[in-house]
Amino acid sequence: MGIRSFLDIERQFSFYGAYHHNPVRTVNVAIHITCVPLIMLTSFQFNTLSWAQIPCLSSLEYPLSSYLPPDICTISALIYSTLYILMDPAAGTALAFIVMSLAGLAHAITAHLGATLAFRACLGVHVIAWIAQFVGHGVYEGRAPALLDNLVQALFLAPIFVWLEVLFMCGYKPELKGRVDRVIAREMSKFRAEKLQGAKERRSAMNAKNKKGE
Repeated sequence: MGIRSFLDIERQFSFYGAYHHNPVRTVNVAIHITCVPLIMLTSFQFNTLSWAQIPCLSSLEYPLSSYLPPDICTISALIYSTLYILMDPAAGTALAFIVMSLAGLAHAITAHLGATLAFRACLGVHVIAWIAQFVGHGVYEGRAPALLDNLVQALFLAPIFVWLEVLFMCGYKPELKGRVDRVIAREMSKFRAEKLQGAKERRSAMNAKNKKGE
């Protein structure tokens, strides 16, 4: 996938949205709105620990360096923020502020709780949030989450997908929402048809096996 395709917000939202489009869609979306920020926050916290420090940058000083020191957490947040802004300047800029705030909060958690306690607490939250998302997919979507088809794409898209869902609820870019909803509807029809065909093939194979055993 080229960089232009990767940064195509309509294409990427349609890909991710096809995994979050159940009849009671708001349930799984609500799970993601709650869990995705927690997963990002706790992932950032893991990258504030000693192993994630960059010695050659440790003495670097700049505005906010006391809140966002130059480690893997901060660099990751900057990369996420930059790519989101490139995908959608308006929504991405607002999301970048949230992402950088989460990175700052991750550093604050480590500083106030200490590395060991902060890691244990964040690990527990991280695992619970992932379990909740898998349950949401299994119960409300009836399909595997997007990360099983494209891990990197899914992990990168989750925060901006959730953010756009919130913005769409507030009336942001209704024409974009209409286009992606139509693409998602087509993808869901294709998925259901493939699922039905697979079920028919399994039944046929089972019947053939039973007849052979008679």
